[in-house]
Formats: sequence, C-alpha cells, structure tokens
Amino acid sequence: MSVTKVHARQIFDSRGNPTVEVDLHTDKGLFRAAVPSGASTGVHEAVELRDGDKANYVGKGVSKAVNNVNAVLGPELIKSGLKVTQQKEIDDLLIKLDGTPNKGKLGANAILGVSIACVEAGAAEKGVPVYQHLAELAGVKPPYIMPCPAFNVINGGSHAGNKLAFQEFMLLPTGATSFTEAMKIGTETYHTLKKVISAKYGIDAVNVGDEGGFAPNVSGADESLELLTEAISKAGYEGKIKIALDVASSEFYKDGKYDLDFKNPNSDPQKWISGTELADLYLSYVKKYPIVSIEDPFDQDDWEAWTHFTKNSSVQIVGDDLTVTNPLRIKTAIEKKACNGLLLKINQIGTISESIQAAQLAQSDGWGVMVSHRSGETENTIIADLVVALGTGQIKTGAPARSERVAKYNALLRIEGEIKDGVYAGDKGLSAGLTAPALLKK
Repeated sequence: MSVTKVHARQIFDSRGNPTVEVDLHTDKGLFRAAVPSGASTGVHEAVELRDGDKANYVGKGVSKAVNNVNAVLGPELIKSGLKVTQQKEIDDLLIKLDGTPNKGKLGANAILGVSIACVEAGAAEKGVPVYQHLAELAGVKPPYIMPCPAFNVINGGSHAGNKLAFQEFMLLPTGATSFTEAMKIGTETYHTLKKVISAKYGIDAVNVGDEGGFAPNVSGADESLELLTEAISKAGYEGKIKIALDVASSEFYKDGKYDLDFKNPNSDPQKWISGTELADLYLSYVKKYPIVSIEDPFDQDDWEAWTHFTKNSSVQIVGDDLTVTNPLRIKTAIEKKACNGLLLKINQIGTISESIQAAQLAQSDGWGVMVSHRSGETENTIIADLVVALGTGQIKTGAPARSERVAKYNALLRIEGEIKDGVYAGDKGLSAGLTAPALLKK
C-alpha cells in the first residue's frame, strides 16, 4: 500500500516551542507523527530547521520545515510509489532528497516526521503493533524485552536555575521483576523524594523542570546524590534502585577545562578542573553511591578524556553529544574505545532506519543502548515501541510526571500487557566497563 496524501503542520512541544507534525494517509487511514526537540544539543547533530525570524515565535517557527514536507518530501514520496512497509527505501529517498550530510537543506525535523509516520502506516498495513513492525525491520526476534526506565528526578545543568553543573540524576529500578513493578518503584520513590526535598528546601524547591524532575537549590552533585540515597531508603527500595547521571559536560567545558561553577558569571578560572581530575571525581562518586551509568562525562570533542575514563571505569559510559546517534561518530568512538554505551535519540540522526543502524553498530561492539526522549517533547510515543523492538533494555524519558513523559511510560505498560511473554531487562541492558550487557549474550 502506497502513500496517498501527506500534510505537515506546525504544532507546539512541551516547552511551548513550535515543532513539526506530519499526517500521512494510505487506504488504511491516517497516521500521525510529531517531532521532539532538544535543549542541550551536540554540535554534531542533524540540523533542526528553524525559521530564524525573531519577529515570530522568537525565531523558533518551523514553517520552512513544514513547507519542505508539503512541497518536497510528501509529493516525492507519493510519486515514488514506495509501499509504506519499505521503511529503508523510504528513508533512503528522504535522505537523497535532502542531499546534505546533516539534513541541513530540508531539516531533520521535516524528514523525521515523515519517517515516523511511515513506521505507523507500515505497522497498520501489516496488521501488527508498531513495536513488532520495528522489530521485524531491525531483524530482532522475540521474546520482547521490556526496558528498565531511567527516571530523571533531579535536574541541574542547562535544564535548571540552580547551581548544579550536572544536568540529570536518574533512578533506575533494576531490582523490579516487570516494567509494571519498575513504574511502581519509580513513582513511589519520586513522591518520597518530593517530600524529602520539600522538607529540606521548602515547597518552591519541588516545582518541576522540563522533564518533570525537581531542581532544588543544592550546592553540587554530592548533595543531590545524598537526597536520592535518602529517598530510596525511605521508600524502602535500597538495593532495588541504581543511579545514573547525565553530566552534559559540553555545557561547562571552557578552554580545555571543566567549570563546575559555570552558572556563576564570576566563576574563578583557577577552580576549573582537567578531564583527569573530573574522571577522579566520578570514580569517587561510583565508589560511594550505587551509580551504574554516566552519560556525557566529558566534552563532545575531548576524546582523550573519554578514552582514559572508559579504560579505568567499571560502569556504563554513555555517549550522547559525543556520538549524536550518528554511525560515523559511533565508528570513531569504537576505534578510540571512548565509551561503552549509546544514547539513541531519533531526532539527532533524523530517520528511523538510521536510528536502528546506529543502535546495531553500537551493539556490535558490546555497548549498552539507552533509547531517549528530548527535553522538548510531544505526546508521540514511537520511542516506547522502538526500545521494545530493539530489545536494548534501557529507556530514559523523564520523571514519572508531565504527560509528554508519562505518555511513553503508559505506552510501555500497554505493550507489556499485550506481549505476555515479555522479559523485564533489569540491569541486563547495562554495559559495565569492558563487560557487554547480558542481553547481548542471549
């Protein structure tokens, strides 16, 4: 079945910024997809095309990207006569129509909208759930793996107005026996953390950030980790919950050093630290707290620090700004032994086929793969289907709060209810130093 009509429009993401939505029609009906947008973006990401007209939507309008779907991508897709089940051929066509290495001409946001809508249409054409269609495209056989969620519950970095340099502190219910139980553990601990923070810092400290986490006025990472430890203990889940960090350190990399006081305009350059010193700081945290994963510990081009740390650490080291879901960057990271984990963000690369390729390339070197939302999200839930399809066993899509985050978790609850013989990943999707995830050995 081919595409009969494609129509894109501008809608809004969870931050009130414009984004692209695509309606794709076949004889089976209407299939809709909306595209997310990040705040701390890597310089190597595919291009999110914005209008740049400061007089409208503070320069963030997407009318150009919308027009590129309506005037170029849609008509050419219809003309091609490709069946909606031919995802790879469709994505290749979209890439070819753009013709640039970073999707800068038509926009990764335009291309991704069409790519996701085609996945939805392809699943309907085959009469199967979206996760099953994606698994078949990726060549992944059942049993399906339900992921361990990584709940971002304390925010710092570019996501928050506190002094905290590190961007995210996450809870991972690795000790759960099902995704449903992981949600129970995660939500109960989230509510306990809210009480702990409220008692220590006051009621205004539990206002939530872009991803539903809290941004209390903590002095640094130690204080945040102590809060998490206290909440885990008070909720009664010691040993069942591990901690992950997303440092997003490219945000505070200055002149070859790392400034942990980067939000202070009068930060003292004498106190900025080297990559090796920062690595030692992480290692001290790993010793003291149940940390199993650290994302973007160093700047996206500080390859030497990455390689040094990965060699000396026993946890999962995840590339996000470093790798930007791009097979070429992933290849370099594999060659340099820079990390052992990939953060998979579909809008960093711009098509579903390339996202699958990126995940499989990372897995071929024994990496863990964590499928991820963006800080500017929509109610679209394709990443819930994708993480089950790929069987990577890890997803991060915010705190268990704010509907654009919870939509993904609720989609996963529905999938778990549907597949019956699904296996909950627990900690088996995580790599650890030189040890590949247990899931890869099945």
